[in-house]
Amino acid sequence: MTSHGTYPLDDERFTVFPSRRSVVHGTRAIVSTTSPLATQAGLRILREGGNAADAAIAATAVLNLVDPSMTGIGGDAFALYYEAETKKVHAVNGSGPSAAEATLDGICEDLGITDRIYGSIPATSGHAVTVPGAAAAWVDIVAEFGSGKVSLAQILAPAIELAEEGFAVSELSSYYWVATEEELRRRPNGVELLKPDPKATDGFRAPRSGEFFRNPLLAKTFRLLAERGRPGFYEGPVAEAVVQVTRSLGGRLTVEDLRKHGERGSELTKAVSIRLDRNMMTNGRREQSVPESSHVHLWEHPPNGQGIVAQMALGILQELDKQGRIPKFQPGDHNSPQYLHALIQALRIAFADGCWFITDPHSSKVTPEDLLSPEYLAERAKLFDPLKATELVEHGSVHKTSDTIYLAVTDAQGNACSFVNSVAETFGSRIVPKGTGFVLQSRGSGFHLDPDHPNAFAPGKRPYNTIIPAMVTDAEDGSLHTVFGVMGGAMQPQGHVQVLLNMMTFGMNPQVALDAPRICIGVSLPGKSTDPSKKVDTVVYLEEGISEDVGKELEKLGHDVKFVTGMGRSLFGRGQVIRVHHDAVEGRRIYSAGSDMRGDGMSAPLV
Repeated sequence: MTSHGTYPLDDERFTVFPSRRSVVHGTRAIVSTTSPLATQAGLRILREGGNAADAAIAATAVLNLVDPSMTGIGGDAFALYYEAETKKVHAVNGSGPSAAEATLDGICEDLGITDRIYGSIPATSGHAVTVPGAAAAWVDIVAEFGSGKVSLAQILAPAIELAEEGFAVSELSSYYWVATEEELRRRPNGVELLKPDPKATDGFRAPRSGEFFRNPLLAKTFRLLAERGRPGFYEGPVAEAVVQVTRSLGGRLTVEDLRKHGERGSELTKAVSIRLDRNMMTNGRREQSVPESSHVHLWEHPPNGQGIVAQMALGILQELDKQGRIPKFQPGDHNSPQYLHALIQALRIAFADGCWFITDPHSSKVTPEDLLSPEYLAERAKLFDPLKATELVEHGSVHKTSDTIYLAVTDAQGNACSFVNSVAETFGSRIVPKGTGFVLQSRGSGFHLDPDHPNAFAPGKRPYNTIIPAMVTDAEDGSLHTVFGVMGGAMQPQGHVQVLLNMMTFGMNPQVALDAPRICIGVSLPGKSTDPSKKVDTVVYLEEGISEDVGKELEKLGHDVKFVTGMGRSLFGRGQVIRVHHDAVEGRRIYSAGSDMRGDGMSAPLV
């Protein structure tokens, strides 16, 4: 076993042992992220007078530095923000459009793609790079929802200091860094994201767990954003570097594309909700220390995000429950064959619609309200068969006639931010603009190339985007109930459904709800198929911890089952949860949080 630095390389033994984490409680505020350093950055901003929005941006900037394979300023960002004073949930769409000069025919010709039904834009192509929306989102979220008590420079200071002074690399971050080392080395400017080492090939390599790493180029990029706001990223040297490197690899982005997005900024849009029975699929209340009302609203970011898939799946399960077509589940039924069969089928039906209808909302005739109407969900629920799997589901007819980091923050005022920032794939497109210290996303691979598909590529259009923050509020008084999310491609809506049902149906606390073994159905998104060798992925992936007997029962129902162990469990995503309840005697608000054992992160309260 080769060793570098403090810990041995490729030591996966830590994945063998089950987690033992306690749920974290706090009375003032909580920050929950995939890195202790990012969590501390968020807490620092809260101590300096910032609120949940300010702390979320501070944390995500640090995550760009410490977990660059998953996130960064070269990607997109979506956010939900709960405003305690008004009890409103706001949505911010921080995704960027495709190049205005590109055409569908031109891309297919450049890439030699003749099969436009199953073909897709490779993640490493210059055509996969859309305008990065994260930088504008960071600035706009602070301006729109921030406390006004801390500047953008203060908010980015923890990330800038760590980038210049250095930090020790964490376990999983190192694992993905090492896995992508050779590809980064071969890509333009990729060595700028590697560790200088005279003994390494070409003098650079990926940092190992416990080793020191600096990224002064990223600090320079962050300083430009802090000093100039959006123009610091979308105009000048950073924008020029983005355009130069993408065009050298066949892309069509221009400085005008970036300048226009910088002027326009993020889209403040309407969050989408669905009303859910808190006791769906149970005979009685399972939650503890919750408000008395019997219903909640699940809030998701609207398309071009895929949050509506989670809402549809839960809506279908709720319809099946109302119709008595699925059992009333007891605590011991968690991850049973009957429960998982219902879950799998509901997700398949929801994804059939999502994979067809989700696209840039400005180019779609189908609204979230169409897909979430009780009548439509009841009609889709008719496809469920309790005795067998129906693997291939066609999308419904609602046409009118006419991978990612997730973090959660709550503050002392009761505000909350549910935030996702992603570069789409591991290290995104693996394209690094010279002198900037960050990688560009590959979100353009999320377009379809079939011109008749609603999500077909078009110039200046935003593609299907997998990143989805979520929130739950009380249906009667609008009070905040839960801030949560699970990252990881097509796993994200599946994770939302499972973690929420773990809490609502099976009475788990936030940490247990995250730790529980998950399933993931194969979904053939453009450029995101779980199994690239298959044009349609019909596998049901079961995480280790689910009984082999359960797998056999699912196979009897017709499911194609595959167990996933070890580091492969990254397929099931990494999540964060912050729940809200009030002490039964004192009436004091208490935040309860969990951080996924599948990540390097932590939840920590403000003291």
